[in-house]
Amino acid sequence: MLDFFRRGEVARDIRLQAAQGAMAPRAHEQIALLMLLVEDHDPEIAAAAETTISMISRPALEAFLARSDASTEVREFFAGRGIQPAAVAAQAVDAPLVESKTADDPLAAIMAAEGEPTDDDVRASTVQKIAALNVAQRMTLAMKGSREERAVLIRDPNKIVAVAVLSSPKLTETEVESIAKMANVSDEILRMIGFSRAWTKNYGVVHALVRNPKTPVALSMNFLARLSDKDLRNLSTNRNVPDVLRVNARKRVVIDK
Repeated sequence: MLDFFRRGEVARDIRLQAAQGAMAPRAHEQIALLMLLVEDHDPEIAAAAETTISMISRPALEAFLARSDASTEVREFFAGRGIQPAAVAAQAVDAPLVESKTADDPLAAIMAAEGEPTDDDVRASTVQKIAALNVAQRMTLAMKGSREERAVLIRDPNKIVAVAVLSSPKLTETEVESIAKMANVSDEILRMIGFSRAWTKNYGVVHALVRNPKTPVALSMNFLARLSDKDLRNLSTNRNVPDVLRVNARKRVVIDK
């Protein structure tokens, strides 16, 4: 998601919310976004990012900087502001360092406003309610909502909303495998899954990506060597995948013999 911000592909209202501490479910993402947004060309956004940084508890920030996974860039940024790592590092937890001012559950807020129940609703109603949300609200829901809501939002026409689903700390490997099977998600989403070492440790995710015709061919080709003999044979006769992938799977079956 940070790459979308770096490339300037994020609307002003979303950048403003990110500058206020939203749009990042983890500490590392939140700090990275704030560091980026203090240089935003919009003075209001830059000022909001500065204000949010000033709201972070000094001891919590120092303990975060002392973590082994805090980058040199982050430490240098805060060193320039007179903040050094603490003697004792914080535990490796994913919670943001400062709470967002935005509503935690935009979907529930809309349902409550209409007098409808906020517990488990039918899928059709969930889709309808999500359609009433703006992009920023859908991003918040993508990161904080339920599994059912993520299944809808991963196919959102706005790519940054779908990317927000992948940023959700609630996302499970089972869900990632299901997403990797979807032929109606963006190829960029499949590419992001394929580039994640954590997710591609799971054989089911790799197998799903290779069988998905939407997965970029170069990515699928890289995963061929990891497939079992049985799955290679099945792939070699699968007419739904690109020809080059099917042919190379067939060659590997022959070589293995």
